[in-house]
Amino acid sequence: MTVPPVIGSSPDQAVDTSVRPQPQREGDGHGSHRIGILGGTFDPPHVGHLWIASLAADAMELDRVIFMPAPQPPHKQGRGISPIVDRLLMTRLAIGGNDLFELTTLELGRAGPSYTVDSVDELLRTYDDAALFLIMSADSLAQIDTWHEPDRLLSLLEWVVGPRPGTALPDPEQLHQRFGAAAERIHLLEGPALDVSGTAIRRRVAAGRTIRYLVPQAVEELIVERGLYRRTGRRGDAPGADSSTE
Repeated sequence: MTVPPVIGSSPDQAVDTSVRPQPQREGDGHGSHRIGILGGTFDPPHVGHLWIASLAADAMELDRVIFMPAPQPPHKQGRGISPIVDRLLMTRLAIGGNDLFELTTLELGRAGPSYTVDSVDELLRTYDDAALFLIMSADSLAQIDTWHEPDRLLSLLEWVVGPRPGTALPDPEQLHQRFGAAAERIHLLEGPALDVSGTAIRRRVAAGRTIRYLVPQAVEELIVERGLYRRTGRRGDAPGADSSTE
């Protein structure tokens, strides 16, 4: 079995996009480990991503959260997106120092759009002794019917939905009307909602404005060093456009 590369949280580790075997964690074969999956463009990764990952880990008692950058997000075809190498490195820096967070390059190994359901299929085969949870924000859930095979995705793993400014968490009855009994697999989290988006950060950088404390310091330094987001007029930059893999 080929295991998707998962990289730990030490910022001293370079981003490795090769596929190599990873040590298997001990388990009892019945979901003894609880793993959260947070997909997204991460262009750039910011405190909102880190907060929802931390909120989900706390609420769902997760053993770790795997950040999964999407090389070709389906909803962003034709839009200006930073090179995947830059986004991987920024994500590696963003999660640095938190042993709970890890980075996977799983989606780099597939051609075409990065569909979450395909990645989850592979992750389930890899971590067959773990319980997996898909982490998303409320605005992603509101757009879930635009995702690829959302009902099959919910059948594969439980969803953990965090708050997002401007998008109210749905009423449980609404979820039951849409998903039926499977709605019980959707967990709605309460907590502070951070009004931070990659779109706003990119625009601030392009305008020469500060982004300090919106992204980790190491991410800010890399953005400056590489001159990311300095050009203006990126197509498709719109609020809420960068919250999920789909």
